[in-house]
Amino acid sequence: MADSEEFGVLQSKRTATRYQILVEIAKRQPAVNQQEIADAIGVTPQAVSDYLRDLSEQGYVNKHGRGRYEITKEGVDWLISQTDELRTFVRHVSEDVIGQVDVETAIATTDVSDGETVSLSMQDGALHAMSGGSGAATAVAVTSASAGQDVGITNFDGVVDYELGTVTVLSVPQVQNGGSSAVDLEAMTELTASHDLLAVAGGEALAAVNAAGLDPDIRFGSASAVQEAATKGLDVLLVAATDVLSPHTDRLREGNISYEVVDTAER
Repeated sequence: MADSEEFGVLQSKRTATRYQILVEIAKRQPAVNQQEIADAIGVTPQAVSDYLRDLSEQGYVNKHGRGRYEITKEGVDWLISQTDELRTFVRHVSEDVIGQVDVETAIATTDVSDGETVSLSMQDGALHAMSGGSGAATAVAVTSASAGQDVGITNFDGVVDYELGTVTVLSVPQVQNGGSSAVDLEAMTELTASHDLLAVAGGEALAAVNAAGLDPDIRFGSASAVQEAATKGLDVLLVAATDVLSPHTDRLREGNISYEVVDTAER
């Protein structure tokens, strides 16, 4: 595993300060105010002066009179090399360190003990965990839970295998073109029965759903909610007024979600 000592800028406070001062010079050259640099990085002006003398001796900085410094090609090359090393270290921390301690929440389908390996699956739009590591995707439980309770999981391995949901969009004309009265309520009710969730967008759509005696699952924030539901494997019937349809279909295309728009006049 990578160690911070491999990365030059992190080896010592002195190296880190040299790096910061070079960055500040590159930003401010050729008119470099030592007090401004000192304030920016939290050291004294005298310390900045000492570092500048050292950087000049090493060939990383050229001095062109009082208060005029310029970073050299060698200084730029050193900055780039140190920045590349820092970027590698940050990626290591993000992927290998923090990624290992990320804790997600799943629903236990069996009793699960803290420290136990569990198999993961997507059911009804939610991540579920089952005791045992025989699944294509596994994790380690960090809490204990009884079946039906929430359980914390980490150290993920593999990919949860499930199909994306689809969206059927039932377009409703604007009120000046007939609104909810133009909707085939029986056909809409039949479509609702064959989908996992019912979403509405727009006043005309809400009026149509109410007229059919249906209770929508999604009414607010429907564009993002419909996309998320389909991303988690649920089939959604979206009843939407024509004037608010585009933001929903744009969001579905962005998420590569399959959808079909049905015109109420055609049913």
